[in-house]
Amino acid sequence: MDAFYVSVELRRRPELRGRPVVVAGSGPRAVVTTASYEARALGVGSALPASRARALCPQAVFLAPDFESYSAASSEVMAIVRRHVEIVEIVGLDEVYLELTGLPAPHACMRRVRADIERETGLGCSVGIGPNKLIAKVASDAEKPRGFVVLTRDQACARFAGSTPGLIPGIGPKSVERLQALGITTLGALATADQLQLAAGLGNRAAAHLRSLARFEHDGAVTQERKVLSESRELTFDHDIDDGEQLELTLVELVGQLCAALEDQRRRGRTIGIKVRLDDFSTYTRARTLSQPVSSAQRVGPVALELLRRSPPPRPVRLLGVRVAGLEPCERDDEQLTLAV
Repeated sequence: MDAFYVSVELRRRPELRGRPVVVAGSGPRAVVTTASYEARALGVGSALPASRARALCPQAVFLAPDFESYSAASSEVMAIVRRHVEIVEIVGLDEVYLELTGLPAPHACMRRVRADIERETGLGCSVGIGPNKLIAKVASDAEKPRGFVVLTRDQACARFAGSTPGLIPGIGPKSVERLQALGITTLGALATADQLQLAAGLGNRAAAHLRSLARFEHDGAVTQERKVLSESRELTFDHDIDDGEQLELTLVELVGQLCAALEDQRRRGRTIGIKVRLDDFSTYTRARTLSQPVSSAQRVGPVALELLRRSPPPRPVRLLGVRVAGLEPCERDDEQLTLAV
């Protein structure tokens, strides 16, 4: 999906179309979640500190995130996708892999999918088609918004030979730095690099893996398993917190938000976890798996609080979060029945 969160906001605020729009929190430590293409042209992008975004683009409209609306819009989109294609692998609210092998006219099918999404939801998307998931992913990003790019492996290698290795999902900033230290700054150079030279600087396994990615080699299958099997809520504090009672009150609020979403989605999970990021940016997590799946705040809250109390933060806290994992559908109110017994 193209600038998905912003696009959902513009659907209900059409008067903002054509203007730089940024979805971000309002606190001093907030970061940009999504920016419209008008804002991106001015240097505002995802993960940029919101304060920096406001300085770069003071004329932008800043909106607070509304994840319930984004989740509902995602469900609309995925329902349309499933009408056209049988094997669907959802990897997030705004991204999905589709297995097109065996379809009589895969390109025409995807044009219909894109047209149906835009007509029925008012949201735009970009399509990338290739012989493997890596090429499809990179192709889908190549001509946003509303792109439609079809590439063979040879075409992908040629088209992106001059691009930074960081273009490839799985080659992160640290790997890019290590490659630069070896004098490798493009995908083309990485694809043709001497294996021994790479291994000397990166190790045999990393060298082989990165060179394979640069050649757009990938053998992962499209599966119908949903990758997002958890739901979470977290908060970055405006100022570091070292008051245990305040942390517990915040955790209870986060549990309430999380469980309200789970109950709306009719999903529940067995594993409850917390995430704590300290003022020195060190982060730890704690989790507990229950014998029965749960979704209510009355069941999730006590477990989350126990995890926090058993591992009290040794330093002031910058971020606090709660998560329920191992999610599964809840067709009826089994949890309520269990509590009533």
